[in-house]
Amino acid sequence: MQSDRPDFPMGNAEFVALIAMLFATIAFSTDAMLPALPQIVADLAPSTPERVPLILTAFIFGLGLGTFFTGPLSDAYGRKNIVYWGAALYIAGTVLAWASQSLEVMLAARVVQGLGAAGPRIVSLAIIRDLYSGRQMAKIMSFAMMVFVLVPAFAPAMGAVIISFSSWRGIFVSFVIFSAISALWMRVRLPETLAVEDRRPLQIGLLWKSVIEIFSNPLVRLSIAVQTLAMSILFATLMLVQPIFDQVYDRADSFPFWFGVIAFISGGSSLINALLVVRLGMQRIVTLTLGAQIILSGAMLFGGLGDLPEPIGFGFYIIWQVSLFFQAGLVLGNLSALAMEPMGHIAGMAASVIGAVSTVLAALIASPIGLMFEGKVDLLVTSVLALAAVGFVLMLRMGHVAKRHLAVHETSA
Repeated sequence: MQSDRPDFPMGNAEFVALIAMLFATIAFSTDAMLPALPQIVADLAPSTPERVPLILTAFIFGLGLGTFFTGPLSDAYGRKNIVYWGAALYIAGTVLAWASQSLEVMLAARVVQGLGAAGPRIVSLAIIRDLYSGRQMAKIMSFAMMVFVLVPAFAPAMGAVIISFSSWRGIFVSFVIFSAISALWMRVRLPETLAVEDRRPLQIGLLWKSVIEIFSNPLVRLSIAVQTLAMSILFATLMLVQPIFDQVYDRADSFPFWFGVIAFISGGSSLINALLVVRLGMQRIVTLTLGAQIILSGAMLFGGLGDLPEPIGFGFYIIWQVSLFFQAGLVLGNLSALAMEPMGHIAGMAASVIGAVSTVLAALIASPIGLMFEGKVDLLVTSVLALAAVGFVLMLRMGHVAKRHLAVHETSA
C-alpha cells in the first residue's frame, strides 16, 4: 500500500494513525459528552431536559458550516495551515463551553467547536486524496475509519472517568489537550502535501465553477445523497443511544461499558472493509451493507424484538446497535472515496462541499428524530429502516449510472 508519491517520508502506519487522530476529533467531541448529559441537564437545563441532546447536533451543525470553508481555504493556503487555524478555533469554542453558565451559551460554544473541528476533518480527506487514489485511497480511509469507529469504544468511559474526578467541565479540558497534541504531531511529522504551485486562488468565480463541476457529476451527487442518509442514521443513533439506555432499558449506570463493547466490536468493520474493498469495490460493499440493514431493522421493528421481556429485548437491541456502527465503518469511508475519486484536481473544494452538504443535511434530518423521542426504541428503528431503504435504492441507481458512464466512455474511446 504505497502512496502515489514515493518520495513521501512518513510511513503508512504513522500516517494512518495521524489521520485517524484528526478524524477522531469529531468522535471524541461527541461520544465523550454522552455520560455528561445528565449532569449538564441538572446544571444548565433542569426545566428543559429534552433540549440537551441538541448539544450534540449543535456541534455537528457547526461542523457542517465550517466544512464549506475549510476545503477552499486549504486549496489556497495549504493543508497544514488550515488544520492549525481550525485547532485554534476549536480550542476557543471549547474554552467557552467550559465556562458556560446556560444552555444557550453551551450551544453557541458547541457550534464554534464544530466550526473549528471542520479543519482537521476536511483537510484529512484532502491530504489522503493528495497522496492516494482509487481503491488504495479507500483502503487508507478504511484503516483511518477503523480508529475513528474505535474511539467511541473508549470515549464514553473516558468521559465518565473524567466526570468522576472533576465534573462535566473537565471533559472540555481533555478536548483542548487532544486537539493540541494532534496539531503538534502534524506540525512536527507531516510535510505539506499541497505544493505552492498547485494551490488555487481563493476566488468566488473559481469556487462557483468548482461547485458546478461537483454537482454536475451524477455519481458524486448520488454519493453525497447516500452519505447524507448514512450520516443521519449515525447522528440520530448518537443522539438517542444514552436516552434509550436510560429510559427504555434502565441501564444508565452501565451505559459507558455497553457503548464501549458496541463500538469495540464495530471497529472491526473498517478492517473488514479494507480487506474487501480492493476485491469487491466501494459501490458493492455500500449496497450490500444497506440491504443488510434493511433486513435487520425490519426484523427489529416488525418482530418487536426490542420490546421483548428483559434481558432478551435488551440483547436484541445491543445486536442491532452493533449493526448500526458496523454499517458506519463499511459505508462512510467508501462513500467519501466514491465522491472524491473524480475530484482529485479540486480535492480540497470537493471535500468541503461533499462534507458540508452531507453533514448539515444529516444534522437537520437527525435533530427532529431526537426531539421526538418519547421513551420507545421504535422511533429510532423506524427512522433507520426508512433512511437505509432510500439509501439502498439510490445505490442501485448509482450502479446503473456507473454502467452507463462506462459504456459511453468505452464508445468514445
